[in-house]
Amino acid sequence: MADSPNCDLKSLSPLQLFERVTEQGEKVRALKAGKAPKDEIDAAVRLLLSLKLSYKTTTGQDYQAGLPPKDLVLINNGTTKEEDEDLVDPWNVQTSNAKGVDYDKLIVRFGSSKIDTDLINRIERATGQKPHHFLRRGIFFSHRDMDQVLDAYENKKPFYLYTGRGPSSQAMHVGHLIPFMFTKWLQEVFDVPLVIQLTDDEKYLWKDMTIEKAYEYARENAKDIIACGFDVNKTFIFSDLDYLGTSAGFYKNIVKVQKHVTFNQVKGIFGFTDSDCIGKISFPAIQAAPSFSSSFPQIFNGKENIQCLIPCAIDQDPYFRMTRDVAPRIGQPKPALLHSVFFPALQGAQTKMSASDPNSSIFLTDTPKQIKTKINKHAFSGGRDTIEEHRKYGGNCDVDVSFMYLTFFLEDDDRLEQLKQAYTSGELLTGELKKVLIETMQPLVAAHQERRKQVTDEIVKQFMTPRKLAFEF
Repeated sequence: MADSPNCDLKSLSPLQLFERVTEQGEKVRALKAGKAPKDEIDAAVRLLLSLKLSYKTTTGQDYQAGLPPKDLVLINNGTTKEEDEDLVDPWNVQTSNAKGVDYDKLIVRFGSSKIDTDLINRIERATGQKPHHFLRRGIFFSHRDMDQVLDAYENKKPFYLYTGRGPSSQAMHVGHLIPFMFTKWLQEVFDVPLVIQLTDDEKYLWKDMTIEKAYEYARENAKDIIACGFDVNKTFIFSDLDYLGTSAGFYKNIVKVQKHVTFNQVKGIFGFTDSDCIGKISFPAIQAAPSFSSSFPQIFNGKENIQCLIPCAIDQDPYFRMTRDVAPRIGQPKPALLHSVFFPALQGAQTKMSASDPNSSIFLTDTPKQIKTKINKHAFSGGRDTIEEHRKYGGNCDVDVSFMYLTFFLEDDDRLEQLKQAYTSGELLTGELKKVLIETMQPLVAAHQERRKQVTDEIVKQFMTPRKLAFEF
């Protein structure tokens, strides 16, 4: 599959089209009920009719409210999609499967490449280091052009890392650490510069918060990121609200991307509607710009040909499919990507973590007692209903959240395999598995809290000041 998706309604699945028609119908009714201006109502009706036509063209059926498509339908890339297919975009992750998202299907849908044993072995040969357990266990499972990054590295050509965080709340949870833990490892084994984007502008546009609050969250989240152990001499952390106004190179790249992406394309990629504010529509160009080294002239001495590698969760991939499509047209190298799986909520992979629900995850501000209570009370179990049944039939590690969390945070491969065998055989009970997780998470969170206490406002300022890093370009 090419990096450029069909950026129109044909790129949506039948179920996604059904949901878009339903949503647009509700908007039309709301506009009419609120006696909105006639031209606004007419525009909404035209979009509704267009959506209904696309739905019929794709499914061969007329849209009927409350009756989503049930049959398998051939879509434009020749694959099939089911009505209960996982929904994955930059703002929503939904699955009906207790095991979580089907990542093999997602690779096919997104057109990325699986991180296989050969690639992992090549990373080990290139770095001389044992691959991170996130690689060994398939937590980072998909990539775009990682082989090209390794080609460059082996030929002594530079590259840099870029990742980010959308600061939607003051308290981050342990799942937010995953990309930063892996990025830190990548930075250390490859010895390359790193830029970290805090998209406080995005959160202001999407959330019900003031600009001041979004910026405050960015600085607070920066403290948690710094507490992961990044080197201030090799890492630049920036707030969009700050940096965009000070860097001509950054803004020029934003404008170049904006010129080469149409409104129809962003609607097709991100699902924007005519009712979305123009800030949302233009935001993808801001997330694209750090992919280009010329956005950071203070680091790269104005060079435009340095490739970027982006470790991120796969829900962010639509931004960078767009970026990779635009890059050659503005004379820039395509960024490469490493995709991670999603971190499950305590209540199970089918539920969504939320900053407004303190029981949906373990937060970096939680006390040891809170961690113990949350795991014991809320962690979804793959165990049986009774001890007798569990001893006889064993537990299911594929759906057990305690085991999933240990896959992320227990570094000892042998210990993890022992736990899996014991739980699957019924030798280890759910309560005992939860106890192992509690004993793993309590010191991990406590150590993070201690490191965060050492991160002063002055240290944050050092990381967030545009400057030359410890590299020559």
